[in-house]
Amino acid sequence: MLKQTIISAAFLAALAFSTAQAGDIRNPLGVLELFTSQGCSSCPPADRAAAEIAEQGDIIVLSFHVDYWNYLGWTDTMSSRENTERQYAYGEAMGRSGVYTPQAILNGREQMIGTSRADLNDSLETLAAKGDGLNVPVSTQMHGDEVLIDIGAGAGKADVLVVYFKGAEKVAIKEGENKGKTITYRNIVTDVQTVGMWHGEPTRITLPARVLDPRESDGCAILLQQTDKAGNPGPILGATVITTH
Repeated sequence: MLKQTIISAAFLAALAFSTAQAGDIRNPLGVLELFTSQGCSSCPPADRAAAEIAEQGDIIVLSFHVDYWNYLGWTDTMSSRENTERQYAYGEAMGRSGVYTPQAILNGREQMIGTSRADLNDSLETLAAKGDGLNVPVSTQMHGDEVLIDIGAGAGKADVLVVYFKGAEKVAIKEGENKGKTITYRNIVTDVQTVGMWHGEPTRITLPARVLDPRESDGCAILLQQTDKAGNPGPILGATVITTH
């Protein structure tokens, strides 16, 4: 039986899907979350690798800018406390004593230094080959003034997240460890909202279409993500992307 959940418009007050093209990455190999900072001298190679992977069209890339390096002389213009909290929550879930940048989280399952495009691709391919890829189908479609998120069947339960992002932004860094560099960042996360639950059955979530404010986001990723008993983020079971381009 198909479950249907109606989500309040408050969850998508800034998001418009009336011109959106749904499912730009129809069968993603995986999800790469990069925790990075404009104030970290080790991060530019990772930002470049993430941008290149985003161009491949087969992996969902999300850049989470953290705020704990802001004291080094440059305040990251994209950083947020919420992004930092998500990274620390991953650290707790994975039994790590601390966090670092540039840290890549792959499918919510593994972590690694995120500077090598080849290593990141290889690791995601390995996860998929051993069954730890995106195994639950997630798709979207427009229906009048609504957006329908359809999630297939699988095992267990998970949260349904909407991760809003800016597609690309070029930043001239004037102080700190990267002083003098101009870096282009891709898929910069601006907000994360939980919009529903999935309990292993085919599920449809209905969201209202709204006018996308280009100052806030250029689209979003839909993630089907499990959590541990403490509520920390865990394996991502399925995902798709909606953009306005």
